[in-house]
Amino acid sequence: MKFSELPLHHQVMKGIEASGFADCMPVQEKVLPIVLAGKDVMVQSKTGSGKTAVFLLAILQKFAEASENVLRLPAEKAFTVQLPVAMIVSPTRELAVQIESDARLLASGFKDFRIGCFYGGVGYGKQDKQIEEGLDLIIGTPGRLLDYQQMHKIDFRKIDTFVLDEADRMFDMGFYPDVQKMFSMMVKRDQRQTMLFSATLGTRVRQLAWEYMNEPVEVEVQPEEITVKAITQELYHVSKEEKFLLFLQLLNKENPPHALIFTNTKAKAVELSKRLVVNGFQTQYLMGDLPQSKRLQVINRMKRGELRFLVATDVAARGLQIDDLELVVNYDIPEDFESYVHRIGRTARAGKSGKAITLACEQFVFGLEAIENYIQMKIPVIWPEPGSLPDVEDKSASMRFRDLVDESEFSTRPTGRTQSKSGRSNRPMPKRTIGAYKGAKKPQTNRNEDNRKQHGKTKINRLPAEQRTVDYAKIQKMDFDERLAYYKKTYTSQETEKKEVRPSPEKQRKFNPVEQPSRNKKNDAHVIQSNPTVEQPKKKQIGLLARLFVKRKKNV
Repeated sequence: MKFSELPLHHQVMKGIEASGFADCMPVQEKVLPIVLAGKDVMVQSKTGSGKTAVFLLAILQKFAEASENVLRLPAEKAFTVQLPVAMIVSPTRELAVQIESDARLLASGFKDFRIGCFYGGVGYGKQDKQIEEGLDLIIGTPGRLLDYQQMHKIDFRKIDTFVLDEADRMFDMGFYPDVQKMFSMMVKRDQRQTMLFSATLGTRVRQLAWEYMNEPVEVEVQPEEITVKAITQELYHVSKEEKFLLFLQLLNKENPPHALIFTNTKAKAVELSKRLVVNGFQTQYLMGDLPQSKRLQVINRMKRGELRFLVATDVAARGLQIDDLELVVNYDIPEDFESYVHRIGRTARAGKSGKAITLACEQFVFGLEAIENYIQMKIPVIWPEPGSLPDVEDKSASMRFRDLVDESEFSTRPTGRTQSKSGRSNRPMPKRTIGAYKGAKKPQTNRNEDNRKQHGKTKINRLPAEQRTVDYAKIQKMDFDERLAYYKKTYTSQETEKKEVRPSPEKQRKFNPVEQPSRNKKNDAHVIQSNPTVEQPKKKQIGLLARLFVKRKKNV
């Protein structure tokens, strides 16, 4: 089906022509007639299937029809008519920015269609200005949109078209309560149109649709579990020590114009990016700790072709759209089997071909079985023949992590203990963690023991490792009493082993909460002399008559 066969406004068709679209993709062909009729839908479709254009075209068509109806009204009534306002919610900032870019392209046929994008990690100034100028389409993440609602700058009751994109991913990230809160602030379900798009329609997604949507039509187009079959996949088994060298050989063999490389940790993303730069590749890393301005700068450089390779953590697995991306490399096998599909889904988009290479080392190979069960196929294993891969030299082979990465560059969050709007702490990574990544040796001295020495406290007598005859396994087999006896023998202080320290009588009198101190120094001296450190025998108690008789005898 062609877009010209659909009942679309001529201004909408101008945007489609500017985007270079002519034929509808399968999801567009199935869903567009439903949403153009004003019905609610929940769509299960893979990433890169063209579903973004579905809800954007539906929003633009509704706006174009409402604008024409306003023009037909008398001038005094036209000013009182409220044009439709749409809201699109995405789980990540990258996806929100990508939707905004697509929306501006498709809305190029309109002169007065106002679009605003709202997400955390940046200041409120520019976003406040967008609200003041008025908006017809609001795009953003749940946290920032709710912030503006609490500040009474965005009124959810005026939203007549509501779109949830990547709903399953949104719920995995913990936004389910936020989405429920947003629905509770809107008009009734029969007074708005709601569209939900998800890679999978799980229990929570369906429950949300049945609770807050108006009899949604369920559409299933190309479930994401089987879309990996359209991507050429290769698996290489390699040791951790030889992993980077094989990676360089594969890059030289494939020679892709652009590639997206995934790692499981931020530290590995930084290290891998730096090693590629040392070997002459234009590379940058992308991870959650980067400030939003720098993240957008990196993504834009990649889209403009200024960067050849981008090393990323799973924060970029969803919502990152790079046109004509031919190669995705899983440098680390993902620990979550669904992340594998999301990663390699960055290639072979919009019906194009793509390739995904996975390197399986001994550290992450245990996740391979779950991935193959999920995608319902065995990933083809490639065993390179001798001489089949080009000989390359790893110029970073002699470099360690601390030689490649500056500590201030790795700790990208600002210093201090301020709290971000998204609820995450801005506290920088502890130095001891960075030191561990850098391979720093542990200090020889213990700071706590030095402090105890300065304050005159006893030093803990820990036995040397060679003198400890009981290992961890034996300690686990001990009962409670035996374990306490062993700990007491190993960790008791030297001073307490030598003698029991008793406080002096002077200190006893000083800290006695009952006895009042004497103001006469002579009496104090007399008391101290009459109380030697040797314990005196207790005097025998006598009766009242005996004490009176002794007193009278002394007076005589």
